[in-house]
Amino acid sequence: MTGSLVQSIDHVALLPAYLAAGTAVLVLLADVLVGRGRVTLVVAALGAAGTAVGAAVVGAGPTRRTFCVGTDCSYVLGDRAALVAVVFALLALGVLGLSGPLLRAGAAPVGEYAFLLACSMTGGVVLGAAGDLITLIVALETLTLPIYVLVGLRRGSLASAEAAVTFFVVSVVATTLTLLGAALLYAVTGGLHLDRLGALFAERPDLLDLPLASAAVTLVVLGLAFKVAAVPFHAWAPATYDGASVPVAAYLSTASKFGGVVALLAVVQHALPATVTGPVLALLAVLTMTVGNLVALRQRRTVRLLAWSSVAQAGYILAPLGALALAAGRAEEARTAAYAAAVAYAVFFVVLELGAFAAVVALRPAGADGGSIADLRGAARRRPWVAAAFGLALVGLAGLPPGLAGLFAKVTVVRSLLAGEAGWLALVVALNAVVGLAYYLRVVATLYAPDPTTALSPATVPTSAAAPARMVLAVLTLTTVVAVVVGLAPQLVLDLAAPR
Repeated sequence: MTGSLVQSIDHVALLPAYLAAGTAVLVLLADVLVGRGRVTLVVAALGAAGTAVGAAVVGAGPTRRTFCVGTDCSYVLGDRAALVAVVFALLALGVLGLSGPLLRAGAAPVGEYAFLLACSMTGGVVLGAAGDLITLIVALETLTLPIYVLVGLRRGSLASAEAAVTFFVVSVVATTLTLLGAALLYAVTGGLHLDRLGALFAERPDLLDLPLASAAVTLVVLGLAFKVAAVPFHAWAPATYDGASVPVAAYLSTASKFGGVVALLAVVQHALPATVTGPVLALLAVLTMTVGNLVALRQRRTVRLLAWSSVAQAGYILAPLGALALAAGRAEEARTAAYAAAVAYAVFFVVLELGAFAAVVALRPAGADGGSIADLRGAARRRPWVAAAFGLALVGLAGLPPGLAGLFAKVTVVRSLLAGEAGWLALVVALNAVVGLAYYLRVVATLYAPDPTTALSPATVPTSAAAPARMVLAVLTLTTVVAVVVGLAPQLVLDLAAPR
């Protein structure tokens, strides 16, 4: 059999990737040629905004495919891929805004910081459109590799260096597992394109009788579970978040986790057999949400609490995919509901988590770490609007009104589980949501507790003395507005998240 090996290229489909990569190049040139931090940040911000607009415009049209050989395509830009690109671009833009005080304080070099953030954004933009395992893994590593350096870029901080090394070592192990799984899949099937792998497993279910095939599928899933910080592959997350600067922790908590979810969903939906992935994901979901919530109850530091909270949230994101463990959950309608619920919950989580971290940045001095939860006592009296936005984000993460985005997200997850007849998993989600109320509401209560400033020692008083930077307040305001809008019109996200 002969055929052309020349791949067609659709440059319109690649426009978001071009814009993201071009942003990284322009940031590097601006830093080298101009050498002014403000100019570099403006270039990075304009590039991120342009990438978001470009992805939205291209995504509004029909699904576009490129780098195709026959019917197999390595790059597919549809509604979901465009949504993923927009989310990553806006995340980079938001984190740039949150990083203003940190960079002005000289805690990190501006040029390197903005360049690494733009490079990471490029990986995220490509990730959503990846159509084969090689593109998927390379995009995921392009997203993750710059974050290693960003975590360790905090000058004069030993904790930052330790966090970077921890994150690097764990991520290398995760990538090795994923690559080994991909190599074994290629050895068994002779293919790497996601749709081709899915079709081959559907046509030849006997392949699953081979121990090599089951091991390959398990290695890919477990390797990607590291990126999501799913239990028992979560130990790196709290120490890494706490060691990084707060804006970098915000990006790590949102972008890295969202990237892991997108990659995991791509292989589960298109490539890997649900009979194998379903039970694994169901177990990971139960362990992740339960351990994350229970350990979060004991946290006293703000960033560590948000880190363990994000571990628990990863369990909620994985829960709909756990419905694939049952035959009823593998029906076409149930699968569609599960995939859409996982993506939609991930988007809602990213918005609310970024809002929570933005509030922490606004309540802390420039360049400071996240501090302890006790430092937030009485913040509502000093910064009422910031505390209100923080409270809305926390209540949303808990799944309570008026945090409608978070409430809708949990309802969507439970509904998808019931559609897959996984009522036991829906019950686990509900029980864990109740446990999560304890620590989320504890932080909200601390924000509105009586202000003890007069009783504090002089060394402690300045934690909230300085007014938040305008860009930080702008990011917090816009994130809160997006959370409210998404909560009032959640079907927009759900429609975009539906399988292409």
